[in-house]
Amino acid sequence: MNDTRYTTLPQWPNAYPASGASATLKRLNEDFIVTELPLQQPSGEGEHIWLDIEKNGANTAFVALQLADAAGVQEVDVGYAGLKDRYAITRQWFSIYLPKGETPDLTQLQHPEFKVLSQSRHAKKLRRGDLQGNRFRIVLRDVTGDRDAIEANLKAVSSDGAPNYFGAQRFGHGGGNVEQGRAMLAREIRVRNPKKKGIYLSAVRSLVFNEVLALRIQKGLWGNTLPGDVMDQAGRPTGPLWGRGRVVTTDQAQALENSVAERHATLCGGMEYAGLDQERRALVASPAEMSWEWPDANQLVLTFSLPAGTYATSVLNEILLTTEPDRYPVNESAAVE
Repeated sequence: MNDTRYTTLPQWPNAYPASGASATLKRLNEDFIVTELPLQQPSGEGEHIWLDIEKNGANTAFVALQLADAAGVQEVDVGYAGLKDRYAITRQWFSIYLPKGETPDLTQLQHPEFKVLSQSRHAKKLRRGDLQGNRFRIVLRDVTGDRDAIEANLKAVSSDGAPNYFGAQRFGHGGGNVEQGRAMLAREIRVRNPKKKGIYLSAVRSLVFNEVLALRIQKGLWGNTLPGDVMDQAGRPTGPLWGRGRVVTTDQAQALENSVAERHATLCGGMEYAGLDQERRALVASPAEMSWEWPDANQLVLTFSLPAGTYATSVLNEILLTTEPDRYPVNESAAVE
C-alpha cells in the first residue's frame, strides 16, 4: 500500500470556467434557508411521534438531544432523516419513540434556537436518508465581479448541473478526518468510538469519489460518458463509493476508477477490509426549479432543490467563490443531507 499522508485537501477542479467573482455566504442565519423534502407525512397513528421543527443557529444533533430530554427518552430513541447546517434557518422532521403513556404536547416546548411547528404520530422511526432532498434559499452578499460571467455559470449549472462533489464539511476542519481515517485504516491508531469511526470512513470514501470526479473533469470528460460507465436512473454516469465486491464499471470507466484507487491504495484497501460494500453515486448534481434574482448590484438570491446527499456548496462553487464568517476554529456545521 502507498504511504500518502492527507494533511490538506486537494483543490478539485471546476467544470465551468471560473467567473472570477466572490461573495459572502451565511453572514446571517437567514441567508441560508433549508426546507427538508420528506418522503412521507406522518399517518397520525403509531408508536413514534413525528415533529416538524424549525431551527435557527442549532445543529441537528443538539436539537435531537434537547428533544430526548424533553420527552424523557434516550437519545437513541430520537430519529431524523438528515443533518442540517447549524448557521442557517432549517426546517426538518424528527421522530421520538414513545409507544406508551400520554402523548406530550411538544409544540409547547420553548427554546431560543428551535421551535416545534407541529406533531403527529407515525408507525416508523425516521432514519438517515429518509428524505427526497432539500429546498434552498440562499442569499449571497458582498458580490463582486463580472455579472455576465456569473450569469453564464448560473445558466450552465441550471441547464447541465454541477459536479456532485462531497462538500468540505464532509472532511472535517482542514480535511483532518481524512488523515485520521488513513491512520485508522493503516492501523496506526485505534478508533474505539463507533461514531468517530463512521465519520472517518465517510471522509475517506468521499475523498476517493471526489478524486474520480476530479480526474474526469481534468481529462475533459465533464458532461460525457465513458465506455463501461454505470448510469443512474436519470441516465447520467456514476462514480464509486468504494468498498468490497466486484467493480461494476468496465472498459475505460473501470480503468480510470482503478487508477484513482491505486493512488489511494491504503484508503481503498482499508475500506474493503472494514466491510464497506461497493456503491455508486451520481457524478452530476442537478438542481431542480433553479431561479435567481439580484435585489441590488451586490446581492444575489438563489433558490433550488437538490436530492438527498447533495451539497449546495458544491453548486455554489461552480458559480463564484464564497467565504463564510470565521465563527469558530472548527467548523461545526454539518452537511445538508
